[in-house]
Amino acid sequence: MPALHLFERHLETAWPPAQWQDLSVILAVSGGADSVALLRAMQAIKTTGPGRLRVAHFNHRLRGDESDADEQFVSQLCQKMSLELFVGYPETTELQGAGDGLEAAARAARYEFLQQAAEQIGARYLVTAHTADDQVETILHHVLRGTGLAGLAGMPRARPLGPAVTLLRPLVEVRRKDVLDYLESLGQPFRQDTTNSNRQYMRNRIRHELLPMLERDYAPGVGESLLRLGALADDAQRFIESAAEELLERGLLEQSARRVALDCRKLLGSDRHIVREALLAVWRRQGWPLQAMGFAQWNLLADMALADPHATVAAQQVFPGAITAQKRGEQLVLFASEKPS
Repeated sequence: MPALHLFERHLETAWPPAQWQDLSVILAVSGGADSVALLRAMQAIKTTGPGRLRVAHFNHRLRGDESDADEQFVSQLCQKMSLELFVGYPETTELQGAGDGLEAAARAARYEFLQQAAEQIGARYLVTAHTADDQVETILHHVLRGTGLAGLAGMPRARPLGPAVTLLRPLVEVRRKDVLDYLESLGQPFRQDTTNSNRQYMRNRIRHELLPMLERDYAPGVGESLLRLGALADDAQRFIESAAEELLERGLLEQSARRVALDCRKLLGSDRHIVREALLAVWRRQGWPLQAMGFAQWNLLADMALADPHATVAAQQVFPGAITAQKRGEQLVLFASEKPS
């Protein structure tokens, strides 16, 4: 058996095969350098076990022939490696009219397909090839948008994607240079997405303009500094989330598919930030939409939860996603409105 490449050994350490080679795993492969390197390395380090590696590719159909060529490349690579491939496409209207929100719409459509593919085959893990460079760009992007502590932590290494599927990013500590060196050592080609150089998108301007300028003119090693910031923020956020979950359990009176009731007396005396995080935990548990909930909305919810029952605070508010909050004496009741038939 040939010796493992340094890149493969790093992946083997970051995510030992003993943890996954008996399970079904599906890899998200775009055809780009990062995902192709992940695919090659995953197959190289899987030496035993009944679990199967499978591949999922989402063709956004946004770049015409180039998108189709990406799909063909991934298909041919999977055939060569004897791996089953699942291909998805957006619904006809899914990305139409997205305008400035095209990136977010494309991402939502892609992850919906990836989750469905994972659930279809009973995969325990959906694996993506986000690298440390992606993490740097994500953290800086969040800083520019005025993020909270959770945003400073960047992308989590793992998070639940559904009741039975976990999204995992085993390369999140690997630099892109190491990815390219690995592919070069294999003589493995990959696809280049020409939209990655389109400065219309904020992410690309961060990658090609802002980060190089910061590195050159202000803070050599800024990438490593941002990664350290992300690691520290992640540690702090984990502590806060744990405290928020404990607070939520103390205050929870009722929870159903559409309704949650909290005993506000159990929240009094707690740090306001922990209360906001406990309310955020409610939204996550219920699967209510988070995208349009900003600091002002979470603050208003905290006002309602912490207000004296006799104070002149709004007794009812409707939040994004048609989620209604009502203060009823010592209780805060949250419920999702019925969708019109």
